[in-house]
Amino acid sequence: MLGSPVLLLGLLHTWLTPFWLLSLGVAIATVLLIAIWTVLHFVRPAAADFLVASVREGILLPIAYLAFFLTGFALLGVLLIPGLPYRAIIDSVSRTPDVGTETWQLKIPAETTSYELKDLQLRLPELRSFTAESDRPITLNTNIPATLSQVVVVRVVPGEPVTWNRPPIDDKQRAATEREARWFASNTGAEPAVLTLETTTNIEYPQAFAVPLTALAVLGLVGGYVLVRWLSPRVSAIALTTAREAMNQPLFYLALAIGSVGLLASIYVPYNTFGEDIKMLKGSGLIWIKVWGILVAVWAASVSVSEEVEGRTALTVLSKPVKRRQFIFGKFLGVLGPVLVVFVVLGVLFLLTISFKVVYDARETAKTEPMWQLCYLEMMRIVPGLVLAFFETIVFAAISVALSTRLPMLANLIICSTIYVLGHLVPMLVNSSVGKFEIVRFVGQFIATVLPVLDHFDIEGAVAASSDVPLDYLGVALIYCVLYSSIAILIGLAMFEDRDLA
Repeated sequence: MLGSPVLLLGLLHTWLTPFWLLSLGVAIATVLLIAIWTVLHFVRPAAADFLVASVREGILLPIAYLAFFLTGFALLGVLLIPGLPYRAIIDSVSRTPDVGTETWQLKIPAETTSYELKDLQLRLPELRSFTAESDRPITLNTNIPATLSQVVVVRVVPGEPVTWNRPPIDDKQRAATEREARWFASNTGAEPAVLTLETTTNIEYPQAFAVPLTALAVLGLVGGYVLVRWLSPRVSAIALTTAREAMNQPLFYLALAIGSVGLLASIYVPYNTFGEDIKMLKGSGLIWIKVWGILVAVWAASVSVSEEVEGRTALTVLSKPVKRRQFIFGKFLGVLGPVLVVFVVLGVLFLLTISFKVVYDARETAKTEPMWQLCYLEMMRIVPGLVLAFFETIVFAAISVALSTRLPMLANLIICSTIYVLGHLVPMLVNSSVGKFEIVRFVGQFIATVLPVLDHFDIEGAVAASSDVPLDYLGVALIYCVLYSSIAILIGLAMFEDRDLA
């Protein structure tokens, strides 16, 4: 039982191991980036300087500080987290290309007992299932544990495949399990038997897949940022200036500070949900991060576009070889910069609070100690929610930039707030208009067509059902985000093209 905060601090292995996995992925990406910079420094010094400048001058600087912090945590966690299975996890990462489904055909001599199948080279902790077929009756003996004191023994007869699926095991059972699978076949017939065995294997800790995925995400973020700066220097210069101005303002740091305090305080809030506090934490945390991200986006767009147009600073920029569409698109990318930093910083903290909340709730309800795999599962289920919340913020950034070409900050805030409320009510408005008067149905359909359907970016149903969000849903939400944001930016460009800046 979990009885005291002192004991809770002793459960670092439970709630810090999932976070250490993500930190390990960030550490691998950081090492790879340093290696790339080292190679470029000797091969193409100008490219190496460009990479360093991209980190120092843009939004990558605060993200780099966070990456170095997580890299240090990944290194020190090996020493500071008791019971961390770092060797097995690292081994699981290295074994990723070697697992999967494989078919074996083995010949069993006639009139033999306990004939060892030495060609079957499988790791017992990685074996998830197998299906055995034979053209002669045989008995297959293994060292796979079936119960506490028995192993799996199956009788295979022609035409009747035998399938075995591995039951879930915890870390203690895994430690007591042998490392290599051993197979023995008995064929008492007068003819040799041909055994066809289809095996399915997975890495010992499937949670280790988060390590390469996290590393790829970090590399993709840095690579995308550098690619935009390299392909469109004028747009990136405007975006860089916009992002700097937004990140140097007090509201940006206020969003990070209040957002962090709110996430940490939400751990100790009693939701009174009879054991479902973790779901309430997920829902409220996503809304909390999303609201701060939208606020930063709307404020940055108003300051960067509206005030520059009114103060005729935009006229000075456009007097140079910069087109108006480059100006608007650069402002849009620049607004997304501080929003991305808010989501990365608060998102990392949010994942940590979710992992700790699992252990904290177990202590508060006097439950037994949860496994760290449960903390990992709760963390990973909320990652698609963070991605969808960021998509929604991108839509509001595009709307805010478009509105800022004509309206001041206060009007922009009011309109965006109205769109936020009505956008989440669109499905209800459409359903309520069914079967009503024609004018009511027309208004409902018109609102649903013009306003963004923000329910596409919510995962309340998945959180309530404790289910995963499929990748194809994220793909559809991304397409909707890109299309609506593109339309909003085009409308903003149309309003900005014929505006007299003088």
